[in-house]
Amino acid sequence: MTFRAPVRDLAFTLQAVAGIDQVAATGAFPDYDADLLGAVLEAAAQFSEGVLAPLNRVGDQKGSTCVNGNVTPAPGFSDAYRQFAAGGWTGLSAQAHSGGQQLPKALELAAYETVHAANMAFGLCPMLSLATIEALETHGTDAQKETYLTKLVSGEWTGAMVLTEPQAGSDLGALTATAVPVGDGTYKLTGQKIFITWGDHDATDNIVHMVLARLPDAPAGPKGISLFLTSKYLVGADGTLGERNAFHPVSVEHKLGIHGSPTCVMAYEGAIAELVGRPNEGLSHMFVMMNAARLAVGVEGVGIAERAYQHALAYAQERKQGRSVWTGQSNAPIVDHPDVRRLLSVMKAKVAAARAICLSTGVAADLAQHAPDEAARKRWKGREDLFTPIAKAWSTDVGVEVASMGVQVHGGMGFIEETGAAQYYRDARIAPIYEGTNGIQAMDLVGRKLSQDGGQSARDLIADMKETLAKLPKLYSGKPVERFANAVEAVEDATMWLLDAKADAKRGADVLTAADAYLKLLGDVTGGWMLAKAALWARAELDAGQGDPAWLEGKITLYEVYAANVLGHVSSRLATIGQGGALLERMSVDVLVG
Repeated sequence: MTFRAPVRDLAFTLQAVAGIDQVAATGAFPDYDADLLGAVLEAAAQFSEGVLAPLNRVGDQKGSTCVNGNVTPAPGFSDAYRQFAAGGWTGLSAQAHSGGQQLPKALELAAYETVHAANMAFGLCPMLSLATIEALETHGTDAQKETYLTKLVSGEWTGAMVLTEPQAGSDLGALTATAVPVGDGTYKLTGQKIFITWGDHDATDNIVHMVLARLPDAPAGPKGISLFLTSKYLVGADGTLGERNAFHPVSVEHKLGIHGSPTCVMAYEGAIAELVGRPNEGLSHMFVMMNAARLAVGVEGVGIAERAYQHALAYAQERKQGRSVWTGQSNAPIVDHPDVRRLLSVMKAKVAAARAICLSTGVAADLAQHAPDEAARKRWKGREDLFTPIAKAWSTDVGVEVASMGVQVHGGMGFIEETGAAQYYRDARIAPIYEGTNGIQAMDLVGRKLSQDGGQSARDLIADMKETLAKLPKLYSGKPVERFANAVEAVEDATMWLLDAKADAKRGADVLTAADAYLKLLGDVTGGWMLAKAALWARAELDAGQGDPAWLEGKITLYEVYAANVLGHVSSRLATIGQGGALLERMSVDVLVG
């Protein structure tokens, strides 16, 4: 099945839902306008459809290889990357002084959705370069920026994020890699790291690794971690590449999915490295990378969901079986069977909601930096912080769910590798684990993001939802309005319950037990809010006699589908939030084993 990038949906979501025009109004992006938005998305679509999508199956079947300390990506991937870099795709949102195009982050996210949909394994490589760029922009020295940043922005070199060790996964305080001062301002980095995505390859001349390690006198735990930069080849004072540095890939992991992405075990054996930022503050510095990557991984979830949806829809239109209950046609395409139509409708609605959440987070990130006054920047920063764990966790859960539903639409054929549906399911499954599992995202949401401003960001969000709710009766009556009203009330009740619980030191277990259900509730309702905004925009366009009537009517219907199939279940989320930690405490190991 041929992939088609959802350019019209992306442009609509950026403008009608996420509000990218607010970003343009700041004046911070002088080269950006609506025409450029369309041109960027069309060019991204052309590259993703024509170059990346045809390599997706090849990457899954062939994978990458590691021989004699060198990784060779799947056939065609290295050449595709060089074309990608030559097209300027690694510098869309980077600063102009580093050779970037200085476009809104939200537009970059939209362009990258097409990349991840076409070939998720490929998209992981430039995604990590973007995170490396953000870390160096924030914490790098002028010399590091001059040496490394321009090469990363141009795509001549790629970046890798190096955190995990065999004994230190989510608990980075347990890592043991060390960096010993040499005496000339550099360090010798030693240790083994695992799960290093695109840690080695032959697509570029050099690879910049951002590595967490400890200084010799560092305190134990997370407060003793520093951030270091080390590159595959040493870089001379004049920018030329020298001898190979003392680190190499030991192997590539054999994974459930994303076979085209080389996930490396890396050995650092006295590699020459530079300190990035301040000693023993590496974890906070690395969070610049991680937050960028978390939002990008959310977009991965949207991309793989979009691809799985398109694949399932095409199959449902081609596969004929049984009689249509609507037309009476025998040997009808299975898209005319109510359960298949339901699956496809929910898939489409959830993809649209996840896309809106991620792109709205991107707009919030842009406005957090560039809104015209400090109060507005603070408000948008609160929205970005609140949305980031939702964008990452909720959207990647949608990726898995939609890919699974895609297999279901195919029936038994979906379980057969040749149809391709299984690959999307296998590829999607890593995203809820990446960059802090979705459980960690939920704990971050309730543990820090919800209360960091006393709950004001959540209250502001609820107020915005109520503003949209007040407009819905102009478009709908009955259940579509009632379900959204109940959903907003559930979010408000859950938010107040959690803020009260967090104020009581004895209720820590209650808060953490509620975390997952609260994130899912907030994701469900935020997604509904955004589809409601899209529906209201569509109605305004129709009333003005603008746009494609059938397409805009589809936006109005899509909210109703979401309200019936997602918002109708908020009460169960609310019940889970209130279960309390004592119930799980009683589920001891003895009970679980017994």
